Amino acid sequence: MKKRVLLLLSVTVIVLLAIFTISCGQNEKVVLNVYNWGEYISDGSDDSLDVNAAFEEYCKEQGLDVEVNYMMFDSNESMYNKIKTGAVSYDVVVPSDYMIARMIEEDMLRPLNYSNIPNFQYVDSGYLNPYYDPEQQYTVPYFVGIVGIIYNTKYVDDADIGGWDLMWNEKYSGKILQFNNSRDAFGTAMFKNGDSVNVTDEATWRKALGELKAQKPLLQAYVMDEIFNKMETESAWIAAYYAGDFLAMYEENPNLAFYYPEGGTNIFADAMCIPKTAANPEIAEMYINFMLEQEIGSANSEFVYYATPNTLVNENTEYIEYMESVYEGAMDILAPEFPEGYNLEYYHNFDDETLQMVNSLWEELKIDSGTDDGSVADVGVYITCVVIVVAVAAGFTVRYIIHRKRRKYY
Repeated sequence: MKKRVLLLLSVTVIVLLAIFTISCGQNEKVVLNVYNWGEYISDGSDDSLDVNAAFEEYCKEQGLDVEVNYMMFDSNESMYNKIKTGAVSYDVVVPSDYMIARMIEEDMLRPLNYSNIPNFQYVDSGYLNPYYDPEQQYTVPYFVGIVGIIYNTKYVDDADIGGWDLMWNEKYSGKILQFNNSRDAFGTAMFKNGDSVNVTDEATWRKALGELKAQKPLLQAYVMDEIFNKMETESAWIAAYYAGDFLAMYEENPNLAFYYPEGGTNIFADAMCIPKTAANPEIAEMYINFMLEQEIGSANSEFVYYATPNTLVNENTEYIEYMESVYEGAMDILAPEFPEGYNLEYYHNFDDETLQMVNSLWEELKIDSGTDDGSVADVGVYITCVVIVVAVAAGFTVRYIIHRKRRKYY
């Protein structure tokens, strides 16, 4: 009898322990690793909504203990290398179109279970089945951007605007900024020439190189983020850049204006994906679905200023009113209607041989009579440097070695 009671007690304890273990496992904290561009989500600053904190609260309501570990990258290439090496397991990543195509080709992304992303129905049909995910298996579009020309209405004549030629106008020499990355810089020249930005023949690229060499003496600098300060303070008057960033600059300087050049321009898309090595794919899909909620999508769009493919956001009256309060005509800039036949092109991923050619031409441009730190060369500076070096070599025994850092842009 005692043995039966003891056996029954033992079984009961084992069952209770098993139930307790399962229960604890269900409530175990999950760390969701999200890898996105910097300043590309509403983060609670400037009275904005903290989207990641809102998702954690949403998970609690679903009985889940989730912590979002939000990390940022500054280029598609650095993001790609991190995932390729497997140094960190990411659950959600937000690459750009051409990099997504490469990651799909290399079997680095996990097909999405769209039944776990019911808000996908609110993605504008114009952004479905894109070239980088033609069968719509791996991606949910996040933001879309289009390149245009920003100019200062105080200094630039209306008669000079309209095309890419403004970036080559000698009247504004020393006040023009050019992209400090190869695809965008060459893109401005190729669109000016009426060529596709995705051709691989060297002759077309060399023709564009000729345009950029002709432009170089007119430039103040090659820039990326530096454009904000230069355009806002009016030290520069003309630059090609992304539409969403123009709105941010306009807030600081209402003398700025924007247009899409005749002949064509670049469009890009950043999309949410799940790497094949993700540890929490189901919660990652919950996160992607959450980002498509109207309140969340609107908060992100108001914070980032880029165009969204989310129809719930684009139909949100409060969002539209907010954007129009920032700039009258903001929605026409973010979601423009281009004329039929307008050349709106994504950048496609290149094979290694073409990439090497492009990088080589870019280095040729940057080294040819110029500095490699983003600024345009001043011949007088070089002459002065030569004189100093000669004087030092002749009169002193101390040698000074100057180290120059060269950055590569892809």
